[in-house]
Amino acid sequence: MYIDFTNMDSAQVYFTMIQTVVPRPIAWVLSENAQGKYNLAPFSYFNAVSSDPPLIMISVGKKPNGEHKDTRVNIEQRRDFVVHIAHREVLDEMNQSSATLPAEESELDALGMNTLAFEGSRLPRLTDCRVAFGCECYEIKEIGGVPQSLILGQVNGVYVDEAITDRDDKGRLKIRAERLDPLARLGASEFMTFGRIETRLRPK
Repeated sequence: MYIDFTNMDSAQVYFTMIQTVVPRPIAWVLSENAQGKYNLAPFSYFNAVSSDPPLIMISVGKKPNGEHKDTRVNIEQRRDFVVHIAHREVLDEMNQSSATLPAEESELDALGMNTLAFEGSRLPRLTDCRVAFGCECYEIKEIGGVPQSLILGQVNGVYVDEAITDRDDKGRLKIRAERLDPLARLGASEFMTFGRIETRLRPK
């Protein structure tokens, strides 16, 4: 079967893309609005981009009414934000945080989620997450017909729960993926939890 994107509208393309680019990591983004309220929202068009500088990328669409989503507005205005890696036990909370709320209402309050001070960041991190990236806005690009907001964030520091760490045979920090137990996004309403680990050495 060949699927010709040139004859499809953007909604049809999106539905195909999210079912074939799988699994996708999920950025659970905490940002702050001009009134000091925290916004929390998940995005699965997300990944690492570079190490020098250390950049991550989040692609953010628009609200149904055509306005920019709160996350984009907050990052553009306040510059800093925190990206969490969600795990199996917080799947329901993460999913619920994707609901559209008025900008003056906080998803943290609605979900009863707690935060802790995050070293190196003005903003806090979620208590329940095992990995959090303290980021500042590097650049925002608008692409495509929506347009989509491509947000590049520079990572200034990372919180990692020591319970998911180890040391490898060279003494380097090793983050145990099975202990992190990250969630990934599939198509439609499907998510994937962490499964079996396969190890292959990179060829020389």
